[in-house]
Amino acid sequence: MTRREEIVDVAERLLERVGPEAVTMRRLAEEMGIQAPSLYKHVAGKPEIQGALQERALHRLAAALEPAPDLPSLAAAYRDWARRHPRLYEIATRMPLARERLAPGVEAAAAGPLLRMTGGDLAAARALWGLAHGLVDLELAGRFPPGADLDAVWAHAFAGT
Repeated sequence: MTRREEIVDVAERLLERVGPEAVTMRRLAEEMGIQAPSLYKHVAGKPEIQGALQERALHRLAAALEPAPDLPSLAAAYRDWARRHPRLYEIATRMPLARERLAPGVEAAAAGPLLRMTGGDLAAARALWGLAHGLVDLELAGRFPPGADLDAVWAHAFAGT
């Protein structure tokens, strides 16, 4: 493991434990028991770390979505991954995507399963992603009323679409 990978690992743990606002160079250095300037020998700064976290999130999301055989299963996998990794989900989907920092093909791999489900129809894929993203955001934010049957909402949204 490289020192950069170690820094990104620590950033991910900090992200999941505290949230994106805690992922600062100073806080990372504290977590690693080093001085903040030492980090800059291995990463250019916070934007590089955020890009690396986004890349990890997209890789993992793609892996979670890839086995889905149909659209309802794909939607369920998306929801499940977001609920299990809310902070990685947040950094990958609520912040501007640092495309210039992603390895080639990462974004396409994450979008691939949905594009496959829509027969390559980009507009349909984006509409369905927007629907899933909105539902996840509302759920993670606790915006549905207590007792709302969210499984039924998801089933309705992605049944026969």
